[in-house]
Amino acid sequence: MAVLHRALSIGSFVVLAGASPVGAQTPLPAKPFRAGPHQLYYFETGPRRGTPLVLLSGGPGFNSDYFWFGPAFHELARDRWVVTYDQRGTGRSAPVGPADTVTIADFVADLEALRTTLGVAKIDLLGHSWGGYLAQAYAATHGDRIAHLILVGSAAPKFSESNISFDLAFPDRDMSTPFAQGVANGDSALVAKALGIYVTMIFYDDAKGERWRELGARINNFNLWVQLHLARDLARQDYTPALRGFRFPTLVTTGRYDMNVAPLTAWRIHQAIAGSEFRAFERSSHIPFYEEPEAFTAALRAFLSR
Repeated sequence: MAVLHRALSIGSFVVLAGASPVGAQTPLPAKPFRAGPHQLYYFETGPRRGTPLVLLSGGPGFNSDYFWFGPAFHELARDRWVVTYDQRGTGRSAPVGPADTVTIADFVADLEALRTTLGVAKIDLLGHSWGGYLAQAYAATHGDRIAHLILVGSAAPKFSESNISFDLAFPDRDMSTPFAQGVANGDSALVAKALGIYVTMIFYDDAKGERWRELGARINNFNLWVQLHLARDLARQDYTPALRGFRFPTLVTTGRYDMNVAPLTAWRIHQAIAGSEFRAFERSSHIPFYEEPEAFTAALRAFLSR
């Protein structure tokens, strides 16, 4: 997602920033793993064999629950191992607050700790939104540990070059002002208001968006501090040169009507990675695996079988 003080996120949904987790948020049991001194939690389903498909959620600052809102990954788990985890500072994993510091390298190390915990030499890695950026950062460091890479509505390898187009498509919906005021004044209600506006702009189908918001309203998602801390590091990093060295099969996908990260970003990533495949989902915005689950599942199955 885009850094929130710039345009909100490339993440997902919402409730109050800083709220407490509510109940069982995924249909899967949480399993702990250690990343240095920190305890994080992962979730797995499907047959535990072969190469796991690891899903990286958006944000930074959203947890992983939204992957299970629709049927796409449940369907994929019928015949393959699927893993999600709550990134540091989100969901059930180690908290991140105003006095902490986190970097992209920390998040890469957390993902590598998960791979080690799973006991596999390689992973199939899917990154959505900010998760796509994290996937690129991991691939730049640990490319020999990736079997397949899938980027979904991903931020650009230089984060500031993500093509965020909310103001072009939704000039009547200003989320930036309440967010900036909320951050400046420590007002979580204003931050929540901004997030509420944000989630009205990331769906092609309004009915599906409404159902998504109903599901998201039941759980805790967004950690503002993760995003604010990482913003400084994001401003310094550029993984564009690393993309030219990617030698694993890569699928770059986008929703045709994604204003959160416009398809131009996905196209440029595709052009930078030799031999990569490009797929635009024609009736989707930022979350094609939710809006077009059948087409998305079919595309992933075909790609992962190659």
